[in-house]
Amino acid sequence: MNKKTVLITGASRGIGKAMAILFAENGYNVLINYNNSEQEALELYNQLKGRGFSVDTYKADVSKKEEVNFMINYCIGQFEKIDVLINNAGISRNNLFTDISYEEWDEVISTNLNSVFYTTKKALQYMIPQMGGKIINISSIWGMVGGSYEVHYSTSKAAIIGMTKALAKELGPSNIQVNCIAPGVIQTDMLSNIGEETIDMLREETPLMRLGTPEDIAHCALYLASDKSDFITGQVISPNGGFVII
Repeated sequence: MNKKTVLITGASRGIGKAMAILFAENGYNVLINYNNSEQEALELYNQLKGRGFSVDTYKADVSKKEEVNFMINYCIGQFEKIDVLINNAGISRNNLFTDISYEEWDEVISTNLNSVFYTTKKALQYMIPQMGGKIINISSIWGMVGGSYEVHYSTSKAAIIGMTKALAKELGPSNIQVNCIAPGVIQTDMLSNIGEETIDMLREETPLMRLGTPEDIAHCALYLASDKSDFITGQVISPNGGFVII
């Protein structure tokens, strides 16, 4: 049986790393995208390669369409196809709306939103002719309900949800499923600038009384990438421990 190939953006750390490990363990060819975290990416590559898995790395700033195009062409060259695209790369910034600079706004929108457009547009050049594929976009609960001091971040993540729903309708006839994962509060580097007191408060406000782990999100992504989710498209799944219930 031919292996399926997954390309995961921002896969060197946090949620992306957990997904890369889980997908490799489940028999996928995995292309690990990174931009600034070269050491972490190479350590992950060596770890997975040492276990006999089919993995590769590619450095690309996914906010730049030329680099995205080269990366996806490289993926095709290495693995011959792309079955699953996971748009995970993103940055978080905390600021009062009145203090957000024009440069900061552009940086967040470009990294979190434009990157999804660039990667998806290029990947579809291969997915549509093969009449099949899975696109999984990583949003956030703040894209669902909004977050104070994170208007630019919330805006970018809300737009990803809208893109997911619209694109799912358009790509359904091509047998391509497009879904969105909107994680809750997850134990990653994005919490590094939040005090322990605030983290304890977030934990107490979560009905399941714990924060999420990158592995919680990775298992959700693996399900959406599998054949078991073939009749699921245009949906927003939010593993958040009950922090947000809509």
